Amino acid sequence: MLNDLFPFSFSVNSTAIAGAGLWSLALYLAFWQLNEWIMEQLKRWFNFAERSLYTSEAEFEKTRRARESQNAFYASIFSIIPFLLAGGICNYGVEVTLGSSWAISVGMLACVGCAIYELGRRDGMK
Repeated sequence: MLNDLFPFSFSVNSTAIAGAGLWSLALYLAFWQLNEWIMEQLKRWFNFAERSLYTSEAEFEKTRRARESQNAFYASIFSIIPFLLAGGICNYGVEVTLGSSWAISVGMLACVGCAIYELGRRDGMK
């Protein structure tokens, strides 16, 4: 299907995509403080950038709650991108060192280990 759209052919390695996804989920769970910090910084930047689009203070204040909620949603979506990049790097490191057959297995182990860590952390916060 993609070969019909583009005049050149390229291959997509599904193992690399799955491994990078697993590693990014593991890193997202393990580094929750970094995730919260990235999300807060993106939210601040989106609110600041959107404020510069309004010339009237009254118009800005009228729709403030809805825009801040929308910016928080966008910040949570975009905060995944650094973890996807880091997950791709971790997956590449596993493929280079252990071979491509271990990429999914080690990604699953990391994901389960970080999920157990996150559950223990949340239980300890009570």
